Amino acid sequence: MKPRDNKKIEKIFKATLQLVKEKGVAGITMGEIAHAAKIATGTLYIYFTSKDDLLNVLFTQCRKAAIDAYFEDYDAAIPFKAGFKIIWLNILRYRREHFEDAIFMDQCNHSPFITERTKDITNKMIQPLFKLVERGKSEKLLKDIDSFTLLVFMVGSITEYVKHSIYSDKKMSKLLVEQMFNLCWDGVKR
Repeated sequence: MKPRDNKKIEKIFKATLQLVKEKGVAGITMGEIAHAAKIATGTLYIYFTSKDDLLNVLFTQCRKAAIDAYFEDYDAAIPFKAGFKIIWLNILRYRREHFEDAIFMDQCNHSPFITERTKDITNKMIQPLFKLVERGKSEKLLKDIDSFTLLVFMVGSITEYVKHSIYSDKKMSKLLVEQMFNLCWDGVKR
């Protein structure tokens, strides 16, 4: 049996991300993915048994990469607000620099294509974000409301800001980023 070609898999993932950005998760087919990746459709099926299989593998990979990036340079020993800001800025940077991945993950979060098994795996991956919020609540720095709600507010505001910046081709100035962080902080702090 021929070994899997990681370069082909990367081409498949890249093509899938681009197509999802253009057409949405539901709007793409395996044939379109193969064409965009410049491989035969039959070759695509050697790597992934179905569109669902491909989307679940890619979603898991994207979620892991995102969480790793979100917590880059974070140290739980520093004061909460400073650590929160590091993660906030990392999320902003990641979603801007990996916009197609972010769009893909957002669509997959609410997609019937993602299996319960994948949801369980990826939900475990995001637990560090919940732990961060729980820490802020236990230190009486964040509002004592549902942690998921606080995360939706935090990540949702970043997501919309990044989308606005990219779709309107507006640069994110340091001043605007700082203002956005302060708005978010004011919204979640106690």
